[in-house]
Amino acid sequence: MFKPSKIGHHPDYFLLALIFVLVVFGLAMLASASSDLGKVKFNDSYYYLKHQICYGLSVGLLGFFAGYLVYYQRLRKLAFPLLIISLVALSLVFTKLGIKVGNANRWLRIGPLSFQPAEIMKLTFIIYLAAWLSNPKIKRVGNISEGLLPFILISGFVATLLILQPATSTVAIILSAGLIVYLLSGAKLKHVLAIIFLGIVGFGLVTYATPYRRARILGFLNSGRDALGQNYHINQALIAIGSGGLTGVGYGQSVTKLNYLPAPIDDSIFAVIAEELGFVGAGGLVILFAALVFRLFWLARKTRDNFGRLILIGFGTIVALQSLVNMAAISGLIPLTGVPLPFISYGGTALAVFLTMMGVAANVSKYA
Repeated sequence: MFKPSKIGHHPDYFLLALIFVLVVFGLAMLASASSDLGKVKFNDSYYYLKHQICYGLSVGLLGFFAGYLVYYQRLRKLAFPLLIISLVALSLVFTKLGIKVGNANRWLRIGPLSFQPAEIMKLTFIIYLAAWLSNPKIKRVGNISEGLLPFILISGFVATLLILQPATSTVAIILSAGLIVYLLSGAKLKHVLAIIFLGIVGFGLVTYATPYRRARILGFLNSGRDALGQNYHINQALIAIGSGGLTGVGYGQSVTKLNYLPAPIDDSIFAVIAEELGFVGAGGLVILFAALVFRLFWLARKTRDNFGRLILIGFGTIVALQSLVNMAAISGLIPLTGVPLPFISYGGTALAVFLTMMGVAANVSKYA
């Protein structure tokens, strides 16, 4: 069995460069997308940008350097405690510590600190699976009682807590990434297909049982109807994207971000990017995400340590799925969801978690 060296070498500089460009680009676009909204609500055009820097970027940089400086093999022993803490946090959103926004229980407030436990689960679930599946003492991937059934139970418990919030898209992203980690750890294809079947059945039942989820699916299938109701959001997003043309209307010149486009600083920020920077800018962002995901998978292929390899695969899959879901949803290719665009959308917890992921990934690239 390969044992990674504690001496290490330099991290992957191309990975670091991609992360830097995405974060800077995200802050620049948030400054534009939020300027009018900040002026109207707080009389400060840079309110949301300053909030993102103070509560997202600053915490994220601490997480990045912690992930980069702490030898990643130490995460093996921390994987299970981190998962338990995340599960407890997910449960606490339904208590008095939780913050209810609309019909959703997704925020947790502890003292002056408020955050989304579902975002943290993206980090801890992947680290736990990587440690669990790479345990050299137990052959989990080919064993039903030691591998398949525990994987289904753990995934089902996480899914249940997230669906109750509700955070359906987050469930799909986390469990899909976990399944890919499980598959590439050497699991039997028939086991993976069985899990996919259970997931499809479960998703279908949950969708059928909840009116708002059914409405989203039906709205997607009948996009030309109810333009001022169920389909208002996606129609305005498509108008913004179409208005950008090839090169865009110019940075800061979006006309839809204040009065027409819902959630322009988080769920819909890709539409603002497409409107202001056009196909060229939006396409460039897609290329940046593709390059980041490809680099993480390329590093995973080079990594001889199975724990590090599975971490990189999991993180790369999370970034790939979340960016794809956000951009596809706001472009009308899939039903509309409430998933932020990694490194770009407004949201301190999401930015902090993704930067922490990248710190751990850089650490793996340094030692494995």
